[in-house]
Amino acid sequence: MNEKSAPIITWFRGDLRLRDNPMLTAAAQSGFPIVPVYIFSPQTTDDLGSASRWWLHHAILDLRQQIKEQGGELLILNGDLIEKLEWLIEKTSAQAVFFNRCYEPSAIAAGAKVKERFKTAKSFAGNLLIEPWEITNKSGKPFQVFSAFWRALFPLLKEVKPSLVTPIIQFAKINLPSTPLEDLKLLPTIPWDRGFYEYWTPTRNAALKTLNKFAENIVANYATGRDIPGETGTSRLSPYLHFGQISPREIWEKICRQSEQNKTFSQGAETYLKELGWREFAYHLLYHFPHTITEPLKPYFKNFPWKLDQKLLKAWQKGATGYPIVDAGMRELWHTGWMHNRVRMIVASFLVKDLLIPWQEGAKWFWDTLLDADLASNTLGWQWTAGCGADAAPYFRVFNPTLQGKKFDPQGRYVRKWVPELATLPDEYLHAPWEAPSEALEKSGVQLGKNYPSPIVDHSEAKIMALEAFEQIKQTSASDL
Repeated sequence: MNEKSAPIITWFRGDLRLRDNPMLTAAAQSGFPIVPVYIFSPQTTDDLGSASRWWLHHAILDLRQQIKEQGGELLILNGDLIEKLEWLIEKTSAQAVFFNRCYEPSAIAAGAKVKERFKTAKSFAGNLLIEPWEITNKSGKPFQVFSAFWRALFPLLKEVKPSLVTPIIQFAKINLPSTPLEDLKLLPTIPWDRGFYEYWTPTRNAALKTLNKFAENIVANYATGRDIPGETGTSRLSPYLHFGQISPREIWEKICRQSEQNKTFSQGAETYLKELGWREFAYHLLYHFPHTITEPLKPYFKNFPWKLDQKLLKAWQKGATGYPIVDAGMRELWHTGWMHNRVRMIVASFLVKDLLIPWQEGAKWFWDTLLDADLASNTLGWQWTAGCGADAAPYFRVFNPTLQGKKFDPQGRYVRKWVPELATLPDEYLHAPWEAPSEALEKSGVQLGKNYPSPIVDHSEAKIMALEAFEQIKQTSASDL
């Protein structure tokens, strides 16, 4: 292959789309043919959770179809990242490797290795609204409080403009062996994922349809609707964002454009854009404080007196705590690979404050079972709930699962869907079945301790124990609380 036709390798990672993909746009504009490749490598994908692996399988399948429709062929390789790229460069005489930056520690390390080994490798900003190193506080240090971060970030985003046209790509004609997608063994060996197919279509087109439906019909009421798990009040875009089937720029631009068409910028739209800001904040923190994946940002929190009870942990994981809103959330997660955000906060608070189980255990479970298991957001969320991270919830905030259920699921639509054992229990007892008189339980067919568990802890007592535990570490580091 002569120098004029030497191709550019475009290495896909967390950006499984063709439109608004800076690495692809740059490669297309170069005028050289392109070799698109996905490398399933131990350096970058060995720690994926089970649910994420399921989505990845279908997202790669969809990306392959997107590329095929443009006249190309996605090459899938399995093995050591550098070895596979060396082999591909040798076989194609490629002149460069282009890739979009990712910000998880393993992804940063992988990108650094590629640039070190291949001097013509080039990276692009394709997965965030702004790069983590482009925004600092007045002291030149990373932000650790969201409100200040958002004030600094928002003015920089007013001109966010995605590329809304799929670039015209000249794909290289190659005849190289590609690993069959099935050989990556991403799909589960048990039918755990049946519910996933019922609730999700993991494709680029589905992402765009989901965004359009949200922007046109839902976002206006997002400020209040996002807290009601029994209704469709959230975007449900997180898995698509996680795998880069849609970009944050596309979402930002669509919400702003829709608001302009409606001639009003609703409170819901403002609230949702701020949620995109939280995603940026999470990556900002992960980039600057990578140790927080497993360790608290606030060092003194290492002394917290956790009590890892495997039996209680298992009850939480299975949705068998005896607290209906908690159990509903955990069962929704297991069946669909997703959980409503308000309920995520409730179940997380229950684990770390009612059960005093380390937040890392909750983060591990979410990582394995969430289709949108985003490392940055998952870490931020759990540290926020535990009170040990940046911009954390006040240590004395302990969600009462019964009151949370009554407030945000007053008619019990959510609980009745996911905890059918309680479906015919009257509203007044639905979120606290242990308070129901025996006649009501009998009439509804509820047998506490048999077909629905009694509470595994007493919330009032658990709250006292949690506050005492927080008081313990407060004594050792009063200035940090």
